[in-house]
Amino acid sequence: MALQGPIPIAFDQVFPSGCYAVGEVEPVRDFDASTSGREVQARDKHSGEPVWQIAVMDADPTVKASQKTVAVKVISSVQPIPPAPMAGLPFTPVEFGGMSVTPYVNQQGRLAYSIRAREMRSPRTASKHTVNKEVAV
Repeated sequence: MALQGPIPIAFDQVFPSGCYAVGEVEPVRDFDASTSGREVQARDKHSGEPVWQIAVMDADPTVKASQKTVAVKVISSVQPIPPAPMAGLPFTPVEFGGMSVTPYVNQQGRLAYSIRAREMRSPRTASKHTVNKEVAV
């Protein structure tokens, strides 16, 4: 099969209504290399760079409540810094670049996706989905 490894995907395809940071950036633990007294940070298999993660909330109102919050793993040599909070908003809008998804079967036997990115930044523009909704109204 020609398709192997992470599948490149655009931010607007994963989060068409945008997303918000709802957690802190944390190192991802390498469960195989870590021991009870020694934490080892996971490294990306392709680049060798450290892997970080942040919890984000999908802004799409049609997403089920149980699926609203997901972890996005960010591959970066230094700890990513979320954008500055925006006045009047309870959560910080965030956008990711260089995204990919890797499908896998979770412990419940269901299809799930690991979401990865190469960068985290402030949103640049309104998503296409949001723009289309505003025009249609």
